[in-house]
Amino acid sequence: MSEQVPVQTFVVGIDRDAMAARRARVRNGLRRGAWVTAGIGAVGIGVAVYALLAFRGSGMWPFMLLLIASMLPLIASTVLALRLDRDRQQWFAANELPPVALRMSPKALELAPEGASYAVVLPWATVRGFQQVKLFGQYVLELRLQPGVGATTAGVRGLDQPAVRAVVKPHPLLRPTGMFPVNALDQPIHVIDQALQHYSGGKTAILR
Repeated sequence: MSEQVPVQTFVVGIDRDAMAARRARVRNGLRRGAWVTAGIGAVGIGVAVYALLAFRGSGMWPFMLLLIASMLPLIASTVLALRLDRDRQQWFAANELPPVALRMSPKALELAPEGASYAVVLPWATVRGFQQVKLFGQYVLELRLQPGVGATTAGVRGLDQPAVRAVVKPHPLLRPTGMFPVNALDQPIHVIDQALQHYSGGKTAILR
């Protein structure tokens, strides 16, 4: 997080044991899903190749080529998911968990997403809030930004980091993992909601 801490702040810390369990569950879920997706793609391509060879001259080749083309994104998503998992594990091995997940001040919301090299700073006008969703069997908080907000928006810092893009705007071929697991935060959701509304002047909250 930033070195200069505002006088009036609300801090949400991280339970390290809960985060370690969350990481393991997310990794297993992502890798399992990636290999299942690859299997479906491989079966589809295999069926198409078999049909091309077995029914040569039947006029089916355009449909089989279309089937192969439709399976390629599945294979691509598997390669991408496994590559991101490898990069994530390397980052985890080289970096400690940040002591703070969220910090709120009258000026901005400050976040420390997993894998980010430095804190994400979001002026309150850019944030809609967080939504509590269930992913990989656990509830997580997913960040919701105002429409059109990006890394170049005035006052925004840190959204251009790859680790942040992976959770704020996930790749269309990948399943999002959420930003913060609820059971790893040292403040209950209703308290975080109250703090969001207080510091943002009622403009940001836990979305229902």
